[in-house]
Amino acid sequence: MTGLILILLAGFSVAIFLLARNRLVRAAATGPGRLHSRPKYHAAHAAIWAAVPALLVLFILAVAGPQIVTTITWADLPSEAPTMEPFRSQFQYDAEALARGGTASAVTYSEGQLQALNAHAARIESLSGRIRLGGLAAVVLAAGIGGLYAWSRARPDFRARNAVEGWIGGLLLACSAVAVLTTLGIVMSLLWESLRFFQTVSPLEFLTGTHWSPQIAIRADQVGSSGGFGAVPLFVGTFLIMMIAMLTAAPIGLMAAIYLAEYASSLQRAWIKPMLEVLAGIPTVVYGFFAALTVGPAFRSAFNGLGGLLVGGPFNDLGLYLMGVQNQMALVAGIVMGIMLIPFVSSLSDDIINAVPQSLRDGSYAMGATRSETIKRVVLPAALPGVAGAMLLAVSRAIGETMIVTMAAGLQARITANPLESVTTVTVQIVTLLTGDQEFDSPKTLSAFGLGLTLFVVTLALNVIALRIVQHYREQYD
Repeated sequence: MTGLILILLAGFSVAIFLLARNRLVRAAATGPGRLHSRPKYHAAHAAIWAAVPALLVLFILAVAGPQIVTTITWADLPSEAPTMEPFRSQFQYDAEALARGGTASAVTYSEGQLQALNAHAARIESLSGRIRLGGLAAVVLAAGIGGLYAWSRARPDFRARNAVEGWIGGLLLACSAVAVLTTLGIVMSLLWESLRFFQTVSPLEFLTGTHWSPQIAIRADQVGSSGGFGAVPLFVGTFLIMMIAMLTAAPIGLMAAIYLAEYASSLQRAWIKPMLEVLAGIPTVVYGFFAALTVGPAFRSAFNGLGGLLVGGPFNDLGLYLMGVQNQMALVAGIVMGIMLIPFVSSLSDDIINAVPQSLRDGSYAMGATRSETIKRVVLPAALPGVAGAMLLAVSRAIGETMIVTMAAGLQARITANPLESVTTVTVQIVTLLTGDQEFDSPKTLSAFGLGLTLFVVTLALNVIALRIVQHYREQYD
């Protein structure tokens, strides 16, 4: 039904578009100097008024129609319907399902209740049909009124271009409002749930506590439910893996960008850059498998072998420790994540370095500087704002990564700077806390929102710092 209405409405809008355009073309032929706007603007204005009011009515009908049917029929449930919840609500849901041509649930009804259910479904179907017919009439009426209004304004002196640009400006404003409201909705939802969490757990304990065990004991003697909500181990694990990833991605990505922009020939650039950017298209779960099945065992074998060589000598304790290293460690997760981040750094930095004016290079060469000196003292300082943005993007990507850490670094929350230990991160714990059926009335589940709010604040601070850096250096080179 809705699809047919949309097809008819599209056809009507096209017809109004062509009629208005032909009318203004004829007017232009009789008096070319009389037209304020070109015929295509008049045609677009007519099509907009023919389609937008009808689409608005159709949207309201699609959103409010089912709710109206439910409200009216819920107030008129038959006397045979169950009187207790949730069976009474299930009776209404089953009747609506039957009205849509589906099947009822597995709830057992008596003979009288089945008859009442079928009769109630018939009433729902009849009411839905009347609402659909009324909605169709409203759509036709809105389209007709809009089309007649647009046709009446299709005159040579009408400022159609201004009107169409006003519609476009309104559409852009609506899209901007959606983006802003979505951001506000995310922030407000985080704040609301986080406040509920901090009513139970002290923010000071959350931000400075060193014990993370988000379990709430049901009994006083229950084992393993200590209820520790100190998030410092998560912050330490996130920072450790992020630093390893950036120590891997930043130098390799930046050096690759310098080579591509300043040293590589056009043929080399045409081959190397797409091959680097292929890394950005690999799903993170594939990187996780690569870390868990290839990199982790390889590192474990290497460290175990090194430990075997050290056992019995002056570094016996270190050798014994290395022989106990397992597959999951921060080093594995950080290095694999750094490989994933290389194209983010290299591709953006390459574009930024290429955007540096050639006149700066020529001036450096004219002063007798070599290519490497020009890159170090002229090109890189000029490109620093963009390179800082590329690094920030990589840092944000590293902080928000989940799958690689889960599969390669483990789930143990601990405070350590040892890259050979198993750690966890904020995002991994958020996923763990919200996995499965959860009730949002316990500190365990609500702690995920506290972690999300903290991560949001940290990311916002990084963005502000990077913006300041960009503004500072842009003043020197613009």
